[in-house]
Amino acid sequence: MSGEPRRICYVTGTRADFGLMASTLRALADDERVRLTLLVTGMHLSSRHGRTVDEIVAAGLSIAAHVDVDLDDTGGAAMARNIGRMLIGFVDALQRERPDLVVVLGDRGEMLAGALAAIHLNVPVAHIHGGERSGTVDEPVRHAITKLSHLHLVATDEARNRLVRMGERPEHIYLVGAPGLDDLVGLATTNRVDLCRAAGLPVDRPLALLVFHPVLAEASRAAAQAQAIVDALAAENVATIALMPNSDAGNEGVRDVLARAADAESFVVEAHLPRPTFVSWMACCDVMIGNSSSGIIEAATFGTPVVNVGSRQNLRERNANVTDIEAEAGALRSAIRAALAAGRLPAGNRYGDGRAGRRIVEVLAESELSATLLNKSNAY
Repeated sequence: MSGEPRRICYVTGTRADFGLMASTLRALADDERVRLTLLVTGMHLSSRHGRTVDEIVAAGLSIAAHVDVDLDDTGGAAMARNIGRMLIGFVDALQRERPDLVVVLGDRGEMLAGALAAIHLNVPVAHIHGGERSGTVDEPVRHAITKLSHLHLVATDEARNRLVRMGERPEHIYLVGAPGLDDLVGLATTNRVDLCRAAGLPVDRPLALLVFHPVLAEASRAAAQAQAIVDALAAENVATIALMPNSDAGNEGVRDVLARAADAESFVVEAHLPRPTFVSWMACCDVMIGNSSSGIIEAATFGTPVVNVGSRQNLRERNANVTDIEAEAGALRSAIRAALAAGRLPAGNRYGDGRAGRRIVEVLAESELSATLLNKSNAY
């Protein structure tokens, strides 16, 4: 590629997607072939969720627009309305920015809104982490984003093959690995003793990292599911560091459960943890529990045992460190005991080798963005 830098716009709505992409975004920002800007929305702009837009600013990344949504209202209807609000805001921002390429990751509503805005402005879309399964509302949203996208940067062979079967053209699918694995070991800079002392947790007790998000179709049961996890950890005498959930329907009940649990000794709740701190906890805890994709994708790099609860990560490719159970008291306690007894597993991760970022940068900076690419159709 020659001439002016390629204008690339990345959509970000949560601490999770930004954390996964942080090192790749820095690499893009440092590449002379690229001019990177970010569209920032969702939980990033909410004080209740840690106002993580401040981390984007601290990273020195250029923000093209803040797109506010209403996170006070909860439920599926509120989530759908927010997609509409984001769509309007993204269209306005993209008309101003006139990027050559819009980049989205995963399966959340803000990514769907970003892809919809881009294609109606004749801007090609690159989608990271397409082709994966999860079995809840996330899966059809992820596949919808795939059909709206033009370049596909996938994490596994299975995901690549699924996109081919979905009718995406093989020459537009790139196996890059999961960007969240990049620099992961290097981020775990704080040891267990220092983490526990800073959080006020005992050093000599089994230690859990709890991340549990509501599932839209099960929003009415989210609080009971979270309570079952909290009760099982207490019954097994496990000290716990927990993160508040995302803003999806059912989050209020989960928040209430965690807030009450925080009154107990040896249970600490945080609205947000900076990524190096979060990764350090993942690296040193005895068990990770909940339903976060970080347990499915990232924790295996450290061999951390993961107790994956419920349906949120259903059908996703597993590493050997993951045990799947329902949010039922007996099953939870048994799974926690088994994880603590087994201890840390050998490190190894089917989601990649920790060098996804450099591959992503090359694809985004050098791929031909032709009219043929924009005028996509199924390959069969």
